[in-house]
Amino acid sequence: MLIVPQYIPIMAKITRKPAPRKAPVPKKKTKAVVAKPNAPAKKTLKAIKRWTPAEVHEVFSRFRKANPEPKGELEHVNPFTLLVAVVLSAQATDAGVNKATRALFEVADTPQKMLDLGEESLREYIKTIGLYRTKARNVIALSAKVLSEFGGEVPRTRAEIESLPGAGRKTANVVLNMAFGEHTMAVDTHVFRVGNRTGLAPGKTPLEVELGLEKVIPAEFMLHAHHWLILHGRYTCLARKPRCEVCLINDLCRWPEKTV
Repeated sequence: MLIVPQYIPIMAKITRKPAPRKAPVPKKKTKAVVAKPNAPAKKTLKAIKRWTPAEVHEVFSRFRKANPEPKGELEHVNPFTLLVAVVLSAQATDAGVNKATRALFEVADTPQKMLDLGEESLREYIKTIGLYRTKARNVIALSAKVLSEFGGEVPRTRAEIESLPGAGRKTANVVLNMAFGEHTMAVDTHVFRVGNRTGLAPGKTPLEVELGLEKVIPAEFMLHAHHWLILHGRYTCLARKPRCEVCLINDLCRWPEKTV
């Protein structure tokens, strides 16, 4: 679009003779300016103070006192149904999974019964869960593999569980911990948030947080540690509006935005 100026000055003709040109004045030499090295940037926030072993022990002592025997919220009746429930829980809520699996596990609580049920019928049971078609296919495939390669029993190593369709590291850690009592740390969205927000185990990936937590949490707490952290993130250290005023560890938490 052409923009027309509101006012255009009219140039008059110059009738005077031009002034004689002056001899050019030599420019003064200027010293080269040497750039100074950049000063270190000032930190806008104070570096987060590391947790001491005594503080970490105090945190989990409080969790233990408040809830001595924490339980996972996924309903199951044996290691196989736990495995299936965890696979189904990806990008879904525990409550939503439980609603679907109560009826499912009444008719299919073993790998063979799951195969007998078949993928099409399985879809009908879990169709209220997100990505149910893909998950149904994975559950049937993992059931077949558990039967053919592991004698119908859920394997007891992380590598073997991760080899099953639909099962990743978090699934393996949950099964190893809840079914077999291993001291593993399953990092879901809640544990990831708590690890980073509190400063207990900051990390950019779930694996970094997992390894960081395993490094700092005393062995005496590791059996239940991931449940305490999940429940803390789910009901207290909420994503949008953390309930700092009722937090058991608000005096120790390193989060600079805490409201107490």
